[in-house]
Formats: sequence, C-alpha cells, structure tokens
Amino acid sequence: MKGDPLKRAVQLGEYIVAHGATVRATAAAFGCSKSTVHKDVSCRLRALSPGLYAEAAAVLARNKAERHLRGGAATREKYKRR
Repeated sequence: MKGDPLKRAVQLGEYIVAHGATVRATAAAFGCSKSTVHKDVSCRLRALSPGLYAEAAAVLARNKAERHLRGGAATREKYKRR
C-alpha cells in the first residue's frame, strides 16, 4: 500500500480497532509488510492520534497475550485433520 504514511497509519489503526486484527492479518489486508504495520502504528500513529493509538495498542497487546493459545489451536487442528 503506497501513499501518505500518515494517512496509512490512521487507516491501519482504525482497521485494527474495528476488526480486532493482528499485525499479520492487517498486513495481509492492506498488502504491506508486518514491519510497516508495526512502524505505522507504534511510531506514526502515536504522534498523530494518541487516542486511536491507545485503542490499537490495547488490541495488539491482547493479541500478543493470546498468541500462544492460537498457536496451540492451530497445531491441534493440523494433527486432527491427519
């Protein structure tokens, strides 16, 4: 996703908050890298819109806390199919 990095940061933050999306899912939806999403949300959005940043950071913190559960569920499904 090309364009103005500040607009992109706001769009990414709004998407994360609206969908409860992970960094990886957001990157896939917008066609950019995980590094870009992380940089936009953690640096640019913090300076641009502190309120939206706080909401997006809360979603990302929740996702980070739950990631070990998602990995276990994915592994369980993988072996269940065999």
